[in-house]
Amino acid sequence: MSRSPSKYPTELELEILKVMWQLGPATVRQVRDALAPVRDLAYTSVMTMMTIMTDKGYLTRTKHGRSFVYRSVYREEKASRNMLQDVVDRLFGGSTKAVMQHLLETSDLDDAELKSIRALINRKAREKLQEPGA
Repeated sequence: MSRSPSKYPTELELEILKVMWQLGPATVRQVRDALAPVRDLAYTSVMTMMTIMTDKGYLTRTKHGRSFVYRSVYREEKASRNMLQDVVDRLFGGSTKAVMQHLLETSDLDDAELKSIRALINRKAREKLQEPGA
């Protein structure tokens, strides 16, 4: 029995999307060349994956001469938001607080990172105070 398709990109699809987000519109060869230092894949393997990703709606393609130029439809911000929310929901029962506690307790943060996190928390707190009805 085959497993049901994921609603999120696979590991390789995500690697290809990251290349696409960095390069913008690109050919299979350009994506394969960008992946080469991390993953040595055959041209046909990348082409197959990008065709599957087009079928899934992650990419679009247009014919330019003898090759296709692919564009990412699945935006980086949407991907990170959706995938992170999935982790929060499945692993932490939807609790943002639990995620933050876990990250703070298990991460080795330097002073600059802690300062940046404090500034973000303070900004979010100020925004909450300015909301209507607060």
